[in-house]
Amino acid sequence: MQLLLEYLPLAAFAIAYFAGGIYVATATLMAAMVVSLLLLRLRSGKFPTLLTASTILVLLLGTATLILRNARFIQWKPSIFLWVLAAAFLVSAFVGREPLAQRLMQSALGDDRVSRSDWQKINFAWVVFGIVAGVANIVIAYHATEATWVKAKVFGLTAAMFLFIVAQVAWLGTRAKRN
Repeated sequence: MQLLLEYLPLAAFAIAYFAGGIYVATATLMAAMVVSLLLLRLRSGKFPTLLTASTILVLLLGTATLILRNARFIQWKPSIFLWVLAAAFLVSAFVGREPLAQRLMQSALGDDRVSRSDWQKINFAWVVFGIVAGVANIVIAYHATEATWVKAKVFGLTAAMFLFIVAQVAWLGTRAKRN
C-alpha cells in the first residue's frame, strides 16, 4: 500500500501532463504529493522521510514553476532529490553504525546477515546511481522535448530505480550468510 501511495502522484503527474500540459501536471503533482504524504501519515503514524523530502522539493520547485511559468524548476526536482539522496548515502558511510543502504534494505533480506563491506559497496552504488541519474535527468531536460523529459522521468527513471533495487537485492541475496 505504501509503494502505491508513493507512486500515485507520479501517475497523476503523467496523466495531467498529457491532458493539460506541464503547469496542470505540476499543480496536480503538488496536490497528489501532499495527499499521499498525509494518507501515509494517517496510516503509519509518521511521515516517511524520503517522501517528505520529495514533497517539500515538489512544493518549492512546483510553486516556482507555476509562479514564474518556467518548467525548468520542476524539471530540476528529480536531480536535486537524487543528489541529496546520494549525499545522504555518502555521509552515512562515515557517520553512524550502519550505512543508509543497510538501514533501508536490510529488512528485505529477512534474517540474513551481510558483511559491512558488502553494505558499503551497495551504499556506494547508491551514491553513483544518484549522481548519474541526476545528471541524466538534467541532460534530458535541457536537450530533449518537454514530452520526452516527462516520459523519461515517469517511465525511464522509475524503471531504472526499480531495476537498480532488484539487482541490489539479488546481489545481496547471494552475499548473505545464512544462519
